[in-house]
Amino acid sequence: MAQEKTDKVVATNRKAFHDYAIEEKFEAGIVLLGTEVKALREGRLNLRDSYATVEREVVVLHHCHIGAYSHGNIMNHDPLRPRKLLLHRKEIQKMMGKVQQSGLTLIPLKVYFNSRGRAKVELALARGKKQYDRRETVKKREAKREIDRAMKEARR
Repeated sequence: MAQEKTDKVVATNRKAFHDYAIEEKFEAGIVLLGTEVKALREGRLNLRDSYATVEREVVVLHHCHIGAYSHGNIMNHDPLRPRKLLLHRKEIQKMMGKVQQSGLTLIPLKVYFNSRGRAKVELALARGKKQYDRRETVKKREAKREIDRAMKEARR
């Protein structure tokens, strides 16, 4: 999905690119309480170990920690509550099929505010990497760095 420069990224799940092979990305809205939105604007979000499931044609985000709002009172939100994600029905059905048939996982890549001020989640259909896949990714990255370094030296 093409994003504009006006998007304000709150948090990214950097571990996701290390642990998973990303196959397809989706943009979803997220249902939040007032104190959760204010806490997001303060940057109090942790996506580590979070994932999404499809339950009865509703996508739910689990283990997404949104810290307590600093000026909140006793009515502050539960930091780890499951949150409903807003997607089109066709997208949900597509996700359901891929998750059930091919063993993919739904993981959030980042949470951001779009140009209209709405909180959005970038979800990905991902396949878990094995240890040897991770090592191979690191080898490719290091080889690319070496090639770039050699090319830069050759230009001088």
